[in-house]
Amino acid sequence: MSQPAIPLPACDVLALGPHPDDIEIGNAGTLLLLRQAGQRLGLLDLTRGEKGSRGTVDERSAEAEAATRRLGAVVRRNLGLPDTGLRVDDHATNLLVAALRSARPWLLLGPHAHDVHPDHTAGAQLADRAVFLAGLRNYEPQLGEPHRPRVHLRYPGNRPIEPSLVVDITAVAAEKAEVVRCYRSQLNPPDRSHLTLGLDTAERALVRDQFYGARIGVRAGEPFWHDGPLPVRDLRALLG
Repeated sequence: MSQPAIPLPACDVLALGPHPDDIEIGNAGTLLLLRQAGQRLGLLDLTRGEKGSRGTVDERSAEAEAATRRLGAVVRRNLGLPDTGLRVDDHATNLLVAALRSARPWLLLGPHAHDVHPDHTAGAQLADRAVFLAGLRNYEPQLGEPHRPRVHLRYPGNRPIEPSLVVDITAVAAEKAEVVRCYRSQLNPPDRSHLTLGLDTAERALVRDQFYGARIGVRAGEPFWHDGPLPVRDLRALLG
């Protein structure tokens, strides 16, 4: 059996990304708002993005560190799983189970399975498997005390989704743009043939946030999908 990942410190929110920059593109605004509300943020990348068309592993690692500082997260770790070779196997599952049990977040933000990139699809499936197994007392007890996040929200990657909810990030949209621009190696490439829809990281984040913001009548929004209904005790909460 593989060794578990180095334990994460306790956090309220854990954001999961298949590659460095996926968390920021999909969640940076929401994470900034949660941090402002006093929530402890943890970030977990599944791969180092070593097969990407631009940026070395060292460059992308330094960029992720810069973005982490801007987000104000208490920790960021990388599971070091193979880029373009992400698999839903016991090794990867146990690494993520160990992370969930040590961090013990109430909220998990993870990728949505509807995506052109196979790592995004596999990452979403891996998260679903690990979330369930992490809550079973008799599953690999040496990986820590059982824990399952109360809420698991999925964010889209390269394909649009019909969201369960959209978070208004207008107040932190400019700050999110600065976070995303930490990934300098992914910006404005001279050859755009490898880019999904021809947009670089910052452009894709901006266009998507504007699109989903328009869906709820604001300037910028981040979409999330939830499996099943979410509990609401006070309808006034829907008015923000």
